[in-house]
Amino acid sequence: MLFSSLVFLWLFLPAVFFLCLALKKISWKNILLLAASLFFYGWGEPKYVSLMLLSIGINYLFGLFAKQSRFVTVAAVAVNLGILGYFKYFNFLLELLAAVFGRELLSPREIALPIGISFYTFQALSYVLDVHRGTIKPQKSLGKLALYISFFPQLIAGPIVKYHDMEMQLESRTVTWSGCACGAKRFIFGLSKKVLLANTFAAVVDRAFSAPYANGLSRGMILMAVLLYSLQIYYDFSGYSDMAIGLGKMFGFTFMENFHYPYLSGSIREFWRRWHISLSAWFREYLYIPLGGNRKGALRTCGNLFVVFFTTGLWHGAGGNFVLWGIYHGIFIVAERLFLGKFLDRLKKSGFGILNRVYALTVVYFGWMLFRLEDLSLYKLLMKKLVLGWSQFYETAMFMDARVWFWLVCGIFLCGPLQTFVKPLDRFAEEKEQICMADLAVLTVLLLLCIMMLINNTYNPFIYFRF
Repeated sequence: MLFSSLVFLWLFLPAVFFLCLALKKISWKNILLLAASLFFYGWGEPKYVSLMLLSIGINYLFGLFAKQSRFVTVAAVAVNLGILGYFKYFNFLLELLAAVFGRELLSPREIALPIGISFYTFQALSYVLDVHRGTIKPQKSLGKLALYISFFPQLIAGPIVKYHDMEMQLESRTVTWSGCACGAKRFIFGLSKKVLLANTFAAVVDRAFSAPYANGLSRGMILMAVLLYSLQIYYDFSGYSDMAIGLGKMFGFTFMENFHYPYLSGSIREFWRRWHISLSAWFREYLYIPLGGNRKGALRTCGNLFVVFFTTGLWHGAGGNFVLWGIYHGIFIVAERLFLGKFLDRLKKSGFGILNRVYALTVVYFGWMLFRLEDLSLYKLLMKKLVLGWSQFYETAMFMDARVWFWLVCGIFLCGPLQTFVKPLDRFAEEKEQICMADLAVLTVLLLLCIMMLINNTYNPFIYFRF
């Protein structure tokens, strides 16, 4: 069940929201939200509800003993990563072994990837690791831990929430009408990003990068397709994060921000401080720092950074393109750490900061091309076309209809510059828990547009489902 589905908007959300409002005790609200979360997950993946329950159960037990035993903590890491590895990377590993040995050692298995397994596994792991460190106490209530791991707003696409950020909210929280209004506002803006922008771009991108069609793309059409994908993945994921944060607020929970206008970054380091913030924070706290961080000298620091970004690429998907994408970003991160960062700082101080943004956007832009094209042979073909190909403007213009052009212009402005001047569009202005008439008018129009789009168009993909 997607947040952007009519079933969720018309049935699931209103039912859960008003039932939750009717309940007085926090314990009853928690039981309702847990049941709703399991139903929400089971709607799309009924056979994998048992896997989630298994994850909840084993991590509950690991958490009870993690403080006293290093062995238990190591076992928790091994079991969680083992489950994730089997479902997500087993066939990928078989392909690598076949490539190394020149023959299949084992036949690939038909393993469906459970929705959201990367997200809820990382949440469960952070809980056990924090218990081991002594930063939090073990949760004695199985139900509260289950709600933390399975809570439907952030279950399938994050943000990745640490237990200590939700611990007090599981025990006590206040739901106000102003908070609900603020959350609903955030949800509708996120829904608009997903339905009006991301879905529109997705239809063109998927057609452009389909194998038969891609062979005939000109240089200009390739560049346009990558631009559309850059906007699609941003509005798809940030829109979903906005919806999750808004839903959390409607139920009395506060989640961390997951995006902060990443396409305004002046370096790749800054990009990763603005893009998927919760994942970057997770890897920094549970991988980069335990590896030694920047405390072991320059060479070790660069090695640690490279490991982190290799892992980041692998986390996003079991494919060579994801690994290469992670390595690609890792190379630029290391280069900025060693020498490029000083040069970028001097540019900024000299008044040429715009060049920093051009550099960062260019790196990210061509990185998305690698991220999108799982078929590396197709990636090579399109890169060859970019270098040696031809282009005429009218062909690029005919590549899209007027509707796509309209949303493209909107998407370019809304991903950075415009919100500085148009306050209702500034997502950080939503901290004021009040909605004026202008807000209400904008929200009503956006919601109606989204509903009409969902009714008239069944094409509603979500990129991060596979992660």
